[in-house]
Amino acid sequence: MAARVLLRRSLAGASARPRLSAGGGLALRGLVSSASRPREDSWLKSLFVRKVDPRKDAHSNLLAKRETSSLYKLQIHNVKPECLDAYNKLCQEVLPKIHEEKHYPCALVGTWNTWYGEQDQAVHLWRYEGGYPALNEVMSKLRQNKEFTEFRKERGNMLLSRKNQLLLEFSFWNEPVPREGPNIYELRSYQLRPGTMIEWGNYWARAIRFRQDNNEAVGGFFSQIGQLYMVHHLWAYKDLQTREDIRNAAWHKPGWDELVYYTVPLIQEMESRIMIPLKISPLQ
Repeated sequence: MAARVLLRRSLAGASARPRLSAGGGLALRGLVSSASRPREDSWLKSLFVRKVDPRKDAHSNLLAKRETSSLYKLQIHNVKPECLDAYNKLCQEVLPKIHEEKHYPCALVGTWNTWYGEQDQAVHLWRYEGGYPALNEVMSKLRQNKEFTEFRKERGNMLLSRKNQLLLEFSFWNEPVPREGPNIYELRSYQLRPGTMIEWGNYWARAIRFRQDNNEAVGGFFSQIGQLYMVHHLWAYKDLQTREDIRNAAWHKPGWDELVYYTVPLIQEMESRIMIPLKISPLQ
C-alpha cells in the first residue's frame, strides 16, 4: 500500500518539474496545478462526508461509539518458544471460565497465536461492558479468585514479556461479533503522529466503506491507555490468497487510492500480524 503511494508521489513529481519560460525564468504552472487539483477535489468531496471537528471535545468522545460504553483490552504476550503449547493449553482451560462467568461483566472477543509476524506470541482481546467501572469490578473479583491467581503465577513462568492497552472502538467500524471459521486474522497496528487521530478518523470513516464487500472488517480500535496514538484494525480472511485478492480489489474502487494517499503521511510506524485463532476463540 505504501509503495503505491510513494510511486504515485514520484510520478506526480516527475510530471510537475519546473520548465523555463520564454524570458528564461522558471515556470511553475505545472507544479501549482498538479499539487492543488487533488486537494481541491478532496475538499469538494469532504462537503458530503461528516467530519469531526478536533477542537470541540476529547478524542474518546468524538471518535468512539456513543451508544455503547464498552472498553477493550488488548493483551500481547511473548511466550518462551518451548512453552507455547503448554501456554495455549492453560489458556484454553481458564479463559473460557472467565468468559462464561455471568458475574464478570466482560467477554473474550478473540484469542490467537501469531502465525506471521513476531513468533511465539499470543494475542487476546477482551471487552468490558460498562467501561472502566466494569474493568475495575472484574479485576477486583479476579484478585479474589484462587484459580485465577494460580493461573497467573503458572502463566508468568512461561512468558518472556507482556504488554497491554486499553482501547475504544471507532464509531464507524463494525462491532466485533463471534464468527464461524476457519479464518485467519490480520491485526494491522498503526503508530500515528501525535495530533493526527481526528484526521485519521475522518479519512477512515470513508475508507471503511471500500472494505465491506467480503465481510472482512472485524473491528477498529484506538488506544486510551498504554502506547498512545495507536490504531488497530482487525480483519478476517479465508486464507492468505483471499487476503491478497481482497486488498488488490480495493485499488480498483474509485477513491481508495486518494484515501491511502492522505492517510500514509499520518503514520510513524505500522505492523501486520497474521494470526490463527485458538479453539476457544469466539472469532474462528
